[in-house]
Amino acid sequence: MRLSPADIVFYDLFTASAQNLRDGVRVLSEALVPDADRAALVPTLKDIEHTGDEHTHDIVRRVNSGVRTPFHRDDIYRLAGALDDVLDDVEAALDLMVLYRIKDLPNGVASMVDVLDRAAELTAEAMPRLRTAGELTKYWIEINRLENEADQTYRRLLARIFSGEYDALTVHKLKDVIETLESAVDGFETVANIVEQIALKQS
Repeated sequence: MRLSPADIVFYDLFTASAQNLRDGVRVLSEALVPDADRAALVPTLKDIEHTGDEHTHDIVRRVNSGVRTPFHRDDIYRLAGALDDVLDDVEAALDLMVLYRIKDLPNGVASMVDVLDRAAELTAEAMPRLRTAGELTKYWIEINRLENEADQTYRRLLARIFSGEYDALTVHKLKDVIETLESAVDGFETVANIVEQIALKQS
Protein backbone atom coordinates (compact mmCIF):
# COMPACT_ATOMS: atom_id res chain seq x y z
CA MET A 1 0.00 0.00 0.00
CA ARG A 2 1.37 3.39 -0.99
CA LEU A 3 1.55 5.79 1.97
CA SER A 4 0.87 9.50 1.81
CA PRO A 5 2.96 11.98 3.85
CA ALA A 6 -0.03 12.36 6.20
CA ASP A 7 -0.06 8.61 6.87
CA ILE A 8 3.66 8.54 7.59
CA VAL A 9 3.45 11.44 10.04
CA PHE A 10 0.84 9.65 12.17
CA TYR A 11 2.86 6.43 12.25
CA ASP A 12 5.95 8.41 13.21
CA LEU A 13 4.09 10.22 15.98
CA PHE A 14 2.77 6.99 17.49
CA THR A 15 6.26 5.51 17.28
CA ALA A 16 7.73 8.52 19.07
CA SER A 17 5.02 8.38 21.73
CA ALA A 18 5.67 4.68 22.43
CA GLN A 19 9.44 5.17 22.53
CA ASN A 20 8.98 8.04 24.97
CA LEU A 21 6.77 5.80 27.11
CA ARG A 22 9.48 3.14 27.05
CA ASP A 23 11.96 5.76 28.29
CA GLY A 24 9.60 6.62 31.14
CA VAL A 25 9.30 3.00 32.24
CA ARG A 26 13.08 2.68 32.18
CA VAL A 27 13.37 5.59 34.62
CA LEU A 28 10.84 3.86 36.89
CA SER A 29 12.96 0.71 36.69
CA GLU A 30 15.99 2.74 37.77
CA ALA A 31 14.05 3.84 40.85
CA LEU A 32 13.93 0.25 42.06
CA VAL A 33 17.68 -0.28 41.94
CA PRO A 34 19.11 -0.64 45.48
CA ASP A 35 20.06 2.73 46.98
CA ALA A 36 18.53 4.59 44.03
CA ASP A 37 17.93 8.30 44.58
CA ARG A 38 14.26 8.25 43.63
CA ALA A 39 13.74 11.95 44.30
CA ALA A 40 16.45 12.78 41.77
CA LEU A 41 14.65 10.71 39.13
CA VAL A 42 11.31 12.49 39.55
CA PRO A 43 12.22 15.57 37.41
CA THR A 44 13.52 13.29 34.64
CA LEU A 45 10.30 11.31 34.56
CA LYS A 46 8.19 14.48 34.71
CA ASP A 47 10.05 15.81 31.66
CA ILE A 48 9.35 12.55 29.83
CA GLU A 49 5.68 12.79 30.82
CA HIS A 50 5.53 16.35 29.47
CA THR A 51 7.07 15.16 26.21
CA GLY A 52 4.38 12.49 26.08
CA ASP A 53 1.72 15.15 26.48
CA GLU A 54 3.24 17.05 23.56
CA HIS A 55 3.10 13.94 21.37
CA THR A 56 -0.54 13.39 22.31
CA HIS A 57 -1.49 17.01 21.65
CA ASP A 58 0.33 16.93 18.30
CA ILE A 59 -1.60 13.82 17.24
CA VAL A 60 -4.93 15.34 18.30
CA ARG A 61 -4.18 18.65 16.58
CA ARG A 62 -3.35 16.89 13.33
CA VAL A 63 -6.57 14.86 13.45
CA ASN A 64 -8.60 17.99 14.19
CA SER A 65 -6.93 19.87 11.33
CA GLY A 66 -8.88 17.71 8.89
CA VAL A 67 -5.93 15.92 7.27
CA ARG A 68 -6.46 12.44 5.89
CA THR A 69 -5.75 9.81 8.53
CA PRO A 70 -4.35 6.29 7.96
CA PHE A 71 -7.11 4.71 10.04
CA HIS A 72 -10.32 5.78 11.79
CA ARG A 73 -10.08 9.06 13.66
CA ASP A 74 -11.73 7.66 16.79
CA ASP A 75 -9.09 4.92 16.92
CA ILE A 76 -6.36 7.53 16.64
CA TYR A 77 -7.82 9.48 19.56
CA ARG A 78 -8.17 6.31 21.63
CA LEU A 79 -4.68 5.03 20.91
CA ALA A 80 -3.04 8.38 21.62
CA GLY A 81 -4.99 8.74 24.86
CA ALA A 82 -4.22 5.18 25.97
CA LEU A 83 -0.47 5.64 25.52
CA ASP A 84 -0.67 8.91 27.43
CA ASP A 85 -2.64 7.29 30.27
CA VAL A 86 0.01 4.61 30.78
CA LEU A 87 2.76 7.21 31.05
CA ASP A 88 0.67 9.21 33.53
CA ASP A 89 0.42 6.12 35.75
CA VAL A 90 4.15 5.41 35.45
CA GLU A 91 4.96 8.97 36.49
CA ALA A 92 2.43 8.84 39.31
CA ALA A 93 3.87 5.59 40.70
CA LEU A 94 7.33 7.10 41.14
CA ASP A 95 5.87 10.33 42.49
CA LEU A 96 3.93 8.40 45.14
CA MET A 97 7.03 6.46 46.20
CA VAL A 98 8.83 9.75 46.80
CA LEU A 99 5.93 11.69 48.33
CA TYR A 100 5.13 8.83 50.72
CA ARG A 101 8.84 8.45 51.52
CA ILE A 102 8.70 4.73 50.93
CA LYS A 103 12.12 3.18 51.43
CA ASP A 104 11.52 -0.55 51.18
CA LEU A 105 9.10 -2.04 48.68
CA PRO A 106 7.81 -5.63 48.68
CA ASN A 107 9.68 -7.87 46.21
CA GLY A 108 6.63 -8.22 43.98
CA VAL A 109 6.79 -4.54 43.07
CA ALA A 110 9.98 -5.16 41.11
CA SER A 111 8.21 -7.98 39.28
CA MET A 112 5.39 -5.64 38.26
CA VAL A 113 7.84 -3.02 37.04
CA ASP A 114 9.65 -5.74 35.08
CA VAL A 115 6.33 -6.55 33.38
CA LEU A 116 5.91 -2.86 32.58
CA ASP A 117 9.39 -2.76 31.11
CA ARG A 118 8.71 -5.75 28.85
CA ALA A 119 5.31 -4.36 27.81
CA ALA A 120 6.86 -0.97 27.03
CA GLU A 121 9.52 -2.59 24.84
CA LEU A 122 6.93 -4.64 22.95
CA THR A 123 4.73 -1.59 22.44
CA ALA A 124 7.64 0.49 21.17
CA GLU A 125 8.45 -2.27 18.69
CA ALA A 126 4.80 -2.56 17.60
CA MET A 127 3.98 1.08 16.86
CA PRO A 128 6.20 1.41 13.73
CA ARG A 129 4.34 -1.61 12.34
CA LEU A 130 0.84 -0.15 12.75
CA ARG A 131 0.53 0.18 8.97
CA THR A 132 0.40 -3.65 8.89
CA ALA A 133 -1.37 -4.11 12.21
CA GLY A 134 -2.71 -7.48 11.14
CA GLU A 135 0.81 -8.85 11.52
CA LEU A 136 0.95 -7.86 15.21
CA THR A 137 -0.99 -10.84 16.59
CA LYS A 138 1.98 -12.03 18.67
CA TYR A 139 2.27 -8.54 20.18
CA TRP A 140 -1.23 -8.33 21.63
CA ILE A 141 -1.21 -11.97 22.72
CA GLU A 142 2.04 -11.43 24.64
CA ILE A 143 0.75 -8.20 26.20
CA ASN A 144 -2.33 -10.10 27.38
CA ARG A 145 -0.11 -12.81 28.88
CA LEU A 146 1.98 -10.19 30.68
CA GLU A 147 -1.16 -8.55 32.05
CA ASN A 148 -2.32 -11.90 33.45
CA GLU A 149 1.11 -12.39 35.01
CA ALA A 150 0.93 -8.95 36.61
CA ASP A 151 -2.58 -9.67 37.93
CA GLN A 152 -1.26 -12.67 39.83
CA THR A 153 1.61 -10.63 41.26
CA TYR A 154 -0.81 -7.85 42.20
CA ARG A 155 -3.03 -10.25 44.16
CA ARG A 156 -0.04 -11.73 45.97
CA LEU A 157 1.17 -8.24 46.86
CA LEU A 158 -2.21 -7.28 48.27
CA ALA A 159 -2.28 -10.45 50.35
CA ARG A 160 1.16 -9.68 51.72
CA ILE A 161 0.60 -6.04 52.64
CA PHE A 162 -2.66 -6.98 54.41
CA SER A 163 -1.05 -9.91 56.24
CA GLY A 164 -0.21 -7.86 59.33
CA GLU A 165 3.43 -7.42 58.37
CA TYR A 166 2.91 -3.68 57.87
CA ASP A 167 1.27 -0.98 59.97
CA ALA A 168 -1.96 0.57 58.70
CA LEU A 169 -0.35 3.74 57.30
CA THR A 170 2.28 1.78 55.38
CA VAL A 171 -0.42 -0.50 54.00
CA HIS A 172 -2.25 2.54 52.64
CA LYS A 173 0.90 3.92 51.02
CA LEU A 174 1.94 0.62 49.46
CA LYS A 175 -1.58 -0.07 48.23
CA ASP A 176 -1.63 3.26 46.36
CA VAL A 177 1.66 2.48 44.64
CA ILE A 178 0.73 -1.10 43.77
CA GLU A 179 -2.68 -0.10 42.38
CA THR A 180 -1.06 2.60 40.24
CA LEU A 181 1.39 0.05 38.82
CA GLU A 182 -1.50 -2.32 38.14
CA SER A 183 -3.34 0.47 36.33
CA ALA A 184 -0.27 1.04 34.14
CA VAL A 185 -0.13 -2.65 33.22
CA ASP A 186 -3.86 -2.61 32.42
CA GLY A 187 -3.18 0.45 30.27
CA PHE A 188 -0.72 -1.47 28.13
CA GLU A 189 -3.40 -4.10 27.56
CA THR A 190 -5.81 -1.34 26.52
CA VAL A 191 -3.25 -0.11 23.97
CA ALA A 192 -2.87 -3.66 22.62
CA ASN A 193 -6.64 -4.10 22.42
CA ILE A 194 -6.95 -0.91 20.37
CA VAL A 195 -4.22 -2.11 18.01
CA GLU A 196 -6.07 -5.40 17.61
CA GLN A 197 -9.28 -3.53 16.78
CA ILE A 198 -7.42 -1.43 14.20
CA ALA A 199 -6.10 -4.64 12.65
CA LEU A 200 -9.60 -6.10 12.42
CA LYS A 201 -10.84 -3.00 10.62
CA GLN A 202 -7.93 -3.18 8.19
CA SER A 203 -8.60 -6.83 7.30
